[in-house]
Amino acid sequence: MDRFDLAVAEQLKTMDRLLYLQSEIERCQKVERQLNDIQEAANKLRELKADIAQMKKDLRDIQLVFENQTEEAIKSYHFQELS
Repeated sequence: MDRFDLAVAEQLKTMDRLLYLQSEIERCQKVERQLNDIQEAANKLRELKADIAQMKKDLRDIQLVFENQTEEAIKSYHFQELS
């Protein structure tokens, strides 16, 4: 094989490596974007779960207040009936 053929053969090998690396970079960047999207969704999910937990706590607190108000109303009604 002469020098020209060797030079072209080496250039083709280099081109193959270049194309392979470019496609791998693109593939990895796509995966990176997908993982970033998943991470963002996971963060939103964590925030939503925290909001739900807080709302459940608030609901329990309001239920207790309502129960106490109901008991007071009943006691007040019975006291009024006895007077």
